[in-house]
Amino acid sequence: MGERNGDQQSLPNRRLFLTLGIGAFVVASLPRAIQPGRRVIRRTAPVMGTVAELAVVHHNPRYAQRAIDAALDALRWVDRTMSRFRGDSDVGRANRLAAAQPVVVGQPTADVLVEALRWAEASGGVFDPCLANAVALWDVERRIAPPSDIDVRRYANRRFYQRLEVDYRADGAPVVVFRDRDLAIDLGGIAKGYGVDRAVDALREWGIRNALVNVGGDLYALGVSQDGDPWEIGIRSSSDRDRITHTVKVTNRAIATSGDYEQFFEHAGRRYHHLLDPVTGAPRRSPIHSVTVSADSCITADAAGTAIFGCPADRARQLVTATSPGTRIEHIG
Repeated sequence: MGERNGDQQSLPNRRLFLTLGIGAFVVASLPRAIQPGRRVIRRTAPVMGTVAELAVVHHNPRYAQRAIDAALDALRWVDRTMSRFRGDSDVGRANRLAAAQPVVVGQPTADVLVEALRWAEASGGVFDPCLANAVALWDVERRIAPPSDIDVRRYANRRFYQRLEVDYRADGAPVVVFRDRDLAIDLGGIAKGYGVDRAVDALREWGIRNALVNVGGDLYALGVSQDGDPWEIGIRSSSDRDRITHTVKVTNRAIATSGDYEQFFEHAGRRYHHLLDPVTGAPRRSPIHSVTVSADSCITADAAGTAIFGCPADRARQLVTATSPGTRIEHIG
């Protein structure tokens, strides 16, 4: 499941790390070798229900800030288009209407849904993008006790993803149809990754060759750091946020972490987190608390991490290898 670095490491001196450090990752920097004219321009902003952190290596801070503006615009567009919390988004309209009639969605939403369904099929439904009603029932950021067993059983073992259809009208417009009235889309396990990819595309369009985009545990490392070496990503401990359990060096590659340690509540000695088991309709029971995956794209890393969280090690490896060759499990904590 990826090599461990042995004993956990304390976070190094602040001089050796960029201030990108919200969520699962911290990012190493080695100022001893900064190349002339290479500066790191950073910004954080709320988006997609979390905090986006961007760092651009460029000699012109004003130009870099404009490129960051474009990247944030891309993230906000994905949020407006695919959030289940917006009634006017593609997902919001589908959840409201698609059980009664086909609902036209944009091609990007259709593409993300098709990719989500691919992971759902490959995982045997462990990853299911159609559990929005169960997610809303558990509402782990507000609850202090589990919902009733009767309410939970309503959404258990329903295989909702098999009742979602993505099709096309005669004019080529993508449409979504629900074949179950309890089905509702939640792209929380994949849309952030897609948003990161779109943000990176926006930076590339501005000619940026070296940057980081981190959105709530979904990260893409573009090019190299300001010292010319690969970006070094430190993965925080799931039990002690001031410690690093593993480091990964990456260039033009995505990393995503799924875990039970940020969105949860505790009741009667048990932690109830946001990653649901479609078989039980309740949070997945797992002896692990986080899994970190790397891939060529962030949408793949995001979906893979969500799909394999809580899986036995052999099953997790098989799933990742069969579904996305080149994707790697970097760390389990």
